[in-house]
Amino acid sequence: MAQETLSDAPTVAALTLKDIARQAGVSLATVDRVLHNRPGVRPDTVRRVQETIARNAFQPHVAAAELARGRARRFAFVMPSGPNPFMQQIEAYLGEMSAWLSARRLNVEMIATDVFDPSVLAASLEALSAEYDGVAVVALDHPGVRAAINDLVEAGTKVVTLVSDVPSSRRHHYVGIDNIAAGRTAGALVGRLAGGRSGKVAIVAGSQGLRDHAERIFGFNQVMASEFPELSVMPVLEGRDEDDRSGQLLARLLGRHADIVGLYNVGAGTQGVAKALSDAGRGKVVFVGHDVTALTRRLLLQGVMDAAISQNPGHEARAAVRVLLALARGEPILREQEKIRIDIVMRDNLP
Repeated sequence: MAQETLSDAPTVAALTLKDIARQAGVSLATVDRVLHNRPGVRPDTVRRVQETIARNAFQPHVAAAELARGRARRFAFVMPSGPNPFMQQIEAYLGEMSAWLSARRLNVEMIATDVFDPSVLAASLEALSAEYDGVAVVALDHPGVRAAINDLVEAGTKVVTLVSDVPSSRRHHYVGIDNIAAGRTAGALVGRLAGGRSGKVAIVAGSQGLRDHAERIFGFNQVMASEFPELSVMPVLEGRDEDDRSGQLLARLLGRHADIVGLYNVGAGTQGVAKALSDAGRGKVVFVGHDVTALTRRLLLQGVMDAAISQNPGHEARAAVRVLLALARGEPILREQEKIRIDIVMRDNLP
């Protein structure tokens, strides 16, 4: 288990009203008028100040309020070990929040562990004990993991599941997309892009023990069975989100089945999956996956991947921290603000 501190509250200066005024190119008095909706400020100046406030996630007097509470809070993010580009994006966005975290006296630490092994993940959660005010975890839906989450909650720690949920646990909140809907979307895309061809559809997942992967597969199968009976869905290959393992499993499958016309990559391992398709000369296979990363962007532009089901990693990082903070303060969660949307990204609408 590896641990890395992303934010150390005493070392990062919190923004002040003077900083906002300087960035917006206005006086301190103008910022005060905008904050209190007082007249006498031109609309374009109001807009500039408001954009500066929003860009910095600035809230007046937050730092003073947190200081009055007497201590800093500690949050842990329990994330998958290994090179998962989407998870790395979430970690990077958390790193960019250092000033925002510091202003609220929050210290966020990353804990990397094997989320595919329930005993390892449960042990990682158990080791946190009561040291942390809040924990966000990419969770495996397993009795041992569920028990570890419940123990943390029982000890007074606020727990949110991130990306992958354990709804039967006592976790306080889930931050992530509706994965059944995401799987149904992938199924609709594969079926329609197959253009009426008949044949087989392969599925590569990290693990069906991860609830997000299991729910995506469930939604995918629902749509394929009800709307595209000419397409036969094959048993799921589990690549643990690893490029080599995923690529090898798919390469063997492609070698045995010449009639594969579609592919749904449920998690990561995308580089290995794309290489297996290329090496087998199967460029006409409809390929739908998840998330917009540097790799999937390139594959979309090259026409190797047809579509990506996208969720915003920056929104997920911010939402997880905001939800943990609201829980720690006993404040209401702004559920509409924290709702994570599903987007369909293709070569023609790459962000």
